[in-house]
Amino acid sequence: MDDQGLEDAAILLISMGEEEAAEVFRHLTPKEAQKLGEKMARTKTIQRDRYEKVLLRFEEQVHDAGLLELDTDEYVRKVMRRALGDDKANLLLDRIVRVNDAPGIDNLKWMDPAAVADLLRREHPQIVAVILVHLEPEQVSEVLRRFPEGHRNEVMIRLATLDGVQPAALKELSEVLSKVLAGGDRMRKANMGGVKSAAEVLNLLGSAIEGSVLDYIRETDAELAQKITDSMFTFDDLMRVDDRGIQALLKEVQSESLLVALKGATDDLREKIFRNMSSRAAEMLREDLASRGPVRVAEVEAEQKEILQIARRLSDEGQLMLGGGSDGQFL
Repeated sequence: MDDQGLEDAAILLISMGEEEAAEVFRHLTPKEAQKLGEKMARTKTIQRDRYEKVLLRFEEQVHDAGLLELDTDEYVRKVMRRALGDDKANLLLDRIVRVNDAPGIDNLKWMDPAAVADLLRREHPQIVAVILVHLEPEQVSEVLRRFPEGHRNEVMIRLATLDGVQPAALKELSEVLSKVLAGGDRMRKANMGGVKSAAEVLNLLGSAIEGSVLDYIRETDAELAQKITDSMFTFDDLMRVDDRGIQALLKEVQSESLLVALKGATDDLREKIFRNMSSRAAEMLREDLASRGPVRVAEVEAEQKEILQIARRLSDEGQLMLGGGSDGQFL
């Protein structure tokens, strides 16, 4: 959801009242709830014409949609497979309509990373990997930051080599989390973990930790380390995104975020960004870059990671392609 849509949703929920808004929030993911809650908290005043436009738009959409109960999961599966073929469609369907086979783990998604780290700190790396693979990469990276280096490295190796989650492993997980998880025998294998998951997490850990983890994995399994490296996507790799993809990305990125991120970019990448902006916007950005003083490396990396997260979302939506190695696979 872009910033405009987020603002519209905030205005709509504010106007609905506490009980109705709370019902909506029950259906949101932790990340969606956080973003929408922050937007609502920052909305102190609403212009009447803006308020009326949002309500009118919502009313029109409800009227057009009506109330239908559909097997949308099956419909999406058929459409995606017909459009993209089985292989590409299955990569996206795992994220779009994945069955929630481990409902208890949803509780961890709402917990602070420090609390999750405390919960898992003394568990075997294999068990930790099975748990973490269910969480979002951003949350996983924050959890791993709080682990001792040796434990973190062991978890990353197991995360990278995890080939799905077997019922036996889920049963062990159920015992570890006690009442948090239940019914492990009924859970079927899910296509989770592997090199791609490890690469996503490493992309978010920062260069120092990233290097340490990769060095450790390389000593144990050089081939695995190379596969992870090949699957990682850095800010400089935006050079491999075509102009149409860059333009789609720029529509989603805040100006200040782009400014800070480009402070640490190569000249070639800056020029690629400038070419995909209007001449006026490009000139303003050039001037801002020239006038902006030094920026801490941590701030630059944080904004670059934020932009990469947007790029991955757009890739999942089919709006741009991220080059994941020589074959240009979807990431």
